[in-house]
Amino acid sequence: MKYSLQFSDAIHILTYIEIYKNTDLLSSEMIAKSVETNPANIRKIMSQLKKAGLIITQVGKPNPTLAKSPEAITLLDVYKSIEGNTNLIQIDPKTDPNCIVGANIQAVLNEKYDALQKKVEEEMKEITLDTLIHQIAKLELQKRPENKAFLESFI
Repeated sequence: MKYSLQFSDAIHILTYIEIYKNTDLLSSEMIAKSVETNPANIRKIMSQLKKAGLIITQVGKPNPTLAKSPEAITLLDVYKSIEGNTNLIQIDPKTDPNCIVGANIQAVLNEKYDALQKKVEEEMKEITLDTLIHQIAKLELQKRPENKAFLESFI
């Protein structure tokens, strides 16, 4: 089964941009190091985030910023910026129409998957980037209390 990590990486990028704002650590190379991917992948995802109105970037200057406050960015906003209107769970379109199961499974699953999609999207609307940043800051302070001054505004 093929799955995408871009949604997770997009959330990572957005939280990184907010936590490291006003520093010299905002190049695609620095962000890529945190995500453990290559800078080209970061630039591709950032392009999608920019197109969706979630970040602001400038050509030639590594200083991306959030286009909205972290409280106004939901996981659904991020998901849609990366995956568009693609459903989380996909139905296999190739089943045997001459089989009892193959002829009917798509209709049955479609109904169930639509209901799941709606529930997941409702949950994603409730989770904001601000909530995630706050949790990241709390976890970091448990691990490395010496970062308190840097993270104080996110607690």
